[in-house]
Amino acid sequence: MSIKTITIQQLVRQFSLEVLAGEDQLDRTITKPKTVRPGLEFIDFFDFLPVEYVQVLGKHEINYLRTLDDHERKRRAGNIVKYNPPCIIVTAHQEKPKYLAEFCKEEKIPLLQTEEPTYEFIAKLDAYMVKTLAPEIAVHGVCVNVSGIGILLRGKSGVGKSETAHTLIGRGHRLIADDIVVLKKLSPQTLLGTHNDMNKEFLALRSIGLLNVVRLYGRKAFQEETRIALDIELTKWEKDSLNNELELESKFTEYMGVQIPHIQIQLQPGRDVAGLIEAAANNWYLKQQGYSAAEEFMKRLEGEGPESSWK
Repeated sequence: MSIKTITIQQLVRQFSLEVLAGEDQLDRTITKPKTVRPGLEFIDFFDFLPVEYVQVLGKHEINYLRTLDDHERKRRAGNIVKYNPPCIIVTAHQEKPKYLAEFCKEEKIPLLQTEEPTYEFIAKLDAYMVKTLAPEIAVHGVCVNVSGIGILLRGKSGVGKSETAHTLIGRGHRLIADDIVVLKKLSPQTLLGTHNDMNKEFLALRSIGLLNVVRLYGRKAFQEETRIALDIELTKWEKDSLNNELELESKFTEYMGVQIPHIQIQLQPGRDVAGLIEAAANNWYLKQQGYSAAEEFMKRLEGEGPESSWK
């Protein structure tokens, strides 16, 4: 699992930021995926000040600093700078705070500015940093989006993962990544699947070769990323080993501490594996809505009738 960093220079390029001070400090790195707006810290209350975070100053913060005399303003701004944040960003196209630029220059802290409104900019910046700094691993498999539901297909080499993905694409679903899938942990409950740039849009089929699904089937055949909802393992057929219970016991696969529901599908000539994957995806969605076909069936057996389960 790799740990990522972002340089201040990357932020400047990504969001077209103006550099007001610290031009020689743009190689500094960001490791925390969140921004902070100082408030109580201006008045010497530091119990909850997150350190090593990007500090954002909107109109409220800048207007407050402008009400102070030079000595007091420098002291209040120093409360933030002394914790050595990676950078400070001024938002909302405000008048350039020269006093802050001079202070940041002295302390070797990059001071940046954007024309965007504070809340909109923070939302964009936080989303960018969460994705970019997310812990990630690479796994062997295929990632597809089936009816809006992200699925990781795994199995031994040659079992038919890519061929199954090709069939799903033909049914209107989307490829995310083939062969190497990059998994990013965005939160304790959220796992994102994406490509590694090298394999973007490519699908390798045995006996056919490498295909560019966008060139063959159009933009609808490919998607940059998807939240992983199901982990489906494709295995060789084993006679008399298939379960036929009304509702199977839930199983999970864990990636970086995130548990993903796990299903095993056995392969056999003539078996509609793509159709089974579509059924698994749709059934997962219904379960998220609180519906269980097995529970409804049991209610019918108990004499409640189908009408009672629809109320």
